[in-house]
Amino acid sequence: MTKADDAAVQTAARALPLRGLAILPGDSAYDDARRVWNAMHDRRPAVIVRAAGTADVRTALAFGQEHGLPIAVRAGGHNVAGNGTVEDGLVIDLGAMQGIRVDELSRTVRVEPGVTLGGLDRETQGFGLAVPVGVVSGTGLAGLALGGGVGWLTRAHGLTIDSLLAADVVTAAGEVVHAAPDQDAELLWGLKGGGGNFGVVTSMEFRAYPLGPQVLTGNFIYERSHWARALEAFVAWTADLPDALTSIVSFLIPPASFELGSDVIMAIGFTWVDPDRSAAERLTAALRTAAPPDVEIVEPTDWLAWQSAVDEIFPKGSRAYWKNASLSGLPSGAIAAIVEHAPRVVALGSGFDIHHMGGAVRRVADDATAFPNRTAPYWVNMYGVWQDAADDERGRAWARDFHAALAPYADAGMYVNFLGAEAGADARQQALAAYGPAKLERLTALKRRLDPGNVFRLNHNIPPD
Repeated sequence: MTKADDAAVQTAARALPLRGLAILPGDSAYDDARRVWNAMHDRRPAVIVRAAGTADVRTALAFGQEHGLPIAVRAGGHNVAGNGTVEDGLVIDLGAMQGIRVDELSRTVRVEPGVTLGGLDRETQGFGLAVPVGVVSGTGLAGLALGGGVGWLTRAHGLTIDSLLAADVVTAAGEVVHAAPDQDAELLWGLKGGGGNFGVVTSMEFRAYPLGPQVLTGNFIYERSHWARALEAFVAWTADLPDALTSIVSFLIPPASFELGSDVIMAIGFTWVDPDRSAAERLTAALRTAAPPDVEIVEPTDWLAWQSAVDEIFPKGSRAYWKNASLSGLPSGAIAAIVEHAPRVVALGSGFDIHHMGGAVRRVADDATAFPNRTAPYWVNMYGVWQDAADDERGRAWARDFHAALAPYADAGMYVNFLGAEAGADARQQALAAYGPAKLERLTALKRRLDPGNVFRLNHNIPPD
């Protein structure tokens, strides 16, 4: 008998003293509640607790451990590896916890873990502020932040974790711990890149920055015959850019709303955050001269529209497998590999981004956070995304083959937010490859202190032993 069919478990779950809701197999809300963004992870939990607050999280954790249930924690549910769900276990669903409080005077924002990037952007823009986050508005903020967080403000204001000031965490033992520079600073360090290994985060406080409502944005778009030249120009152009300019090169099939056809395109996108736009005009002119685009769109754009521009190609229920690599540079061999593999993207939604790092990211000391590599000038995020199950193997193979082709140019570390599920992978070896020996040793000590039984193992796991 599975736990989902265990009458005692179901009876106990019904009796849980919750402000939220316990959802069980057979309930009308169950099928919708169990779904996550990546439809490749179609699992049937024994119990889903839709928490309304910290007390519900503590109650659910105690219940799961008492009944021997594997425990998954879900915030936005956008994790590509499917870590927000579990077969025949307990899902602690934080999606209903969506409180946001902006302190305009101190330029700080306190959020609950169910907040999405779009929800945060809408609230902070009401105060002329923004937190540096990712580029798809449906992504959950908590999961993104615990892994790092790269996007259109990365060079200007750093990773999302670089704006994380404090967090409240419920440990496996049910203790509520406040992590801040003056209170369990080591836990705060581990949360900045170490994922959900140490407990359930029930609130986070971030620093925000003046921005918007419009920012200067642009896309230089290139057809296939011009990709190599444009990439070479991009490398030269990014050698000496000011922090105010964050650029991302994307290879993808554009959404229909872009009116650019259905072939794979290369787009050098950028965001300029300085009020003085004359410098941006000089910089874009230099790139335009070095690599004239086939299509050019440079204009002030509403920040909320820019942040949600590609949402339509990543709908919930997509099938996905992702990979990531940090690159020490983009030499001719890496450019050749990119040009070779880019046309093979599987479907609308598949592609990859080359993030130009540096700037504010590099000014943070490498040992100040658990994030694995602050010196690599480029991070490549490969996203295989498709809708048809018949494309599963082809989609995974594309990402793996491309990742292998870039391996000779890879630097140390991996971005855990872009690690897909790997059947049979050794957790310790994966963690070592992601963080390196020094950071892994420190993360392991933290894990051993807060979660010695590895209750929080349904993640990119840091084993405690």
